[in-house]
Amino acid sequence: MTHENLLDGPAPTLLPADGPDAAARAALAGGADPRDAVPAAPAASLVWALLAERSEDPVAAYAYARTGYHRGLDALRGAGWRGRGPVPAAHEPNQGFLRALLALATAAEAIGETAEAERCRQFLRDCGTSADEVAALR
Repeated sequence: MTHENLLDGPAPTLLPADGPDAAARAALAGGADPRDAVPAAPAASLVWALLAERSEDPVAAYAYARTGYHRGLDALRGAGWRGRGPVPAAHEPNQGFLRALLALATAAEAIGETAEAERCRQFLRDCGTSADEVAALR
């Protein structure tokens, strides 16, 4: 899939198909629980996002989501992202980061960090997606 940039801004950032989330997806497809997939892919935003989404403890969810968010920022920077521009949700390797970002917004809201929750939702919009679009990936 090609993404044409019509706004004369940065080109979309597409994480590599063979990045850390690929190992996580393989472990999960093989039946691994997200917690058990962490040692196979500790740099994968996807496993941290799943742990956050499934946690009943908002403090633990926040910690999981923040870990996934930071691992995703590292991956985005490694893929050439310079702090702005589209991160398409339709590109499967980007989905772990975007899910971690949404999970961080949700968990931040749950622990009373409303300003951070809004920053995360704005970041999703800045990536060219929405909370609803990312939630549909779950």
